[in-house]
Amino acid sequence: MTVDTTFFLVATIVVVALIFDFTNGFHDAANAIATSVATRALSPRIALVIAAIMNFLGALLGTEVAKTIGGGIVDISPDSGTHGLVIVFGSLLGAIAWNLITWWFGLPSSSSHALIGALAGSGIAASFTVHWPVILDKVVLPMIFSPLIGFVLAYVLMRILLKVLARAAYRKTMRRFRRAQMFSASAIALGHGLQDAQKTMGVMVLALTAGGYHTAADAHIPLWVQVSAAAAISAGTYTGGWRIMKTLGQKIIDLDPARGFVAESVGAGVLYTTAFWLHAPISTTHTITCAIMGVGATKRRSAVRWGIAGNIVTAWVSTLPAAAVIAGLATWILQAVFL
Repeated sequence: MTVDTTFFLVATIVVVALIFDFTNGFHDAANAIATSVATRALSPRIALVIAAIMNFLGALLGTEVAKTIGGGIVDISPDSGTHGLVIVFGSLLGAIAWNLITWWFGLPSSSSHALIGALAGSGIAASFTVHWPVILDKVVLPMIFSPLIGFVLAYVLMRILLKVLARAAYRKTMRRFRRAQMFSASAIALGHGLQDAQKTMGVMVLALTAGGYHTAADAHIPLWVQVSAAAAISAGTYTGGWRIMKTLGQKIIDLDPARGFVAESVGAGVLYTTAFWLHAPISTTHTITCAIMGVGATKRRSAVRWGIAGNIVTAWVSTLPAAAVIAGLATWILQAVFL
């Protein structure tokens, strides 16, 4: 493969990665703003502006999740050449396709797990080494436990809050929580940028590594990679994802400001903990949705629309294998073209 061809492929993959980042922003924008809009704490336009700004800032806060994606899922090195670039390209196409499918049907599936499933599927299709222990430790286990922790924490904290505020004036209390939601919505948007933009950074680093423009030993994520990924997810967030916002904010549970505040605060806490402490690429979607279900369950069990929740869980479970299959097919096609 010539230098010009390598540069062309790397540049194309970087552009496609930023497109994925953009789709991640509009696909998952609802996670950051649905509860605040549903409780009328923020208008949709103001919520989108806040979410876009906080997503941009969050994307610049760390790089540990990016390093997990960039070196922990598939064994790609500077010697991988065209084969490695095809894997990265195929995985991006698979993840974008699954994002668009679930966005079209209004299902809040995980862009993060779509990308990781796609990387694994492309690696298998190209007969590359897939690091299954890393996927188990950094993806599957957090995928299971982070939503459960979000549900339980939100339920327990909401129960405590209800007891503390049992004799408080309802209208006055809700007005205060509406104001507080500006901060909790900002926190969850910051966490979304912290988690999701880093995954795109990791993919860009994979492409640079396979093309010989970055070495696996270099733990530094280039500044231009960080800034471009932050800008793309911020722009996508501002575009918005109204179909998914409606599912999260209204169809799962009718939210009041207190429950919206608790759900957002718990979701943000889980995102920060997993990014800074575990370096695990968890799903913002899963976390905030289960937190919403947790606060909703404090009303009564029937207050949560479990049928819709079941549809969402189905989308979650199918994301990893579906994205893997689509990416595998895309990789085979790309191999026929470039190899």
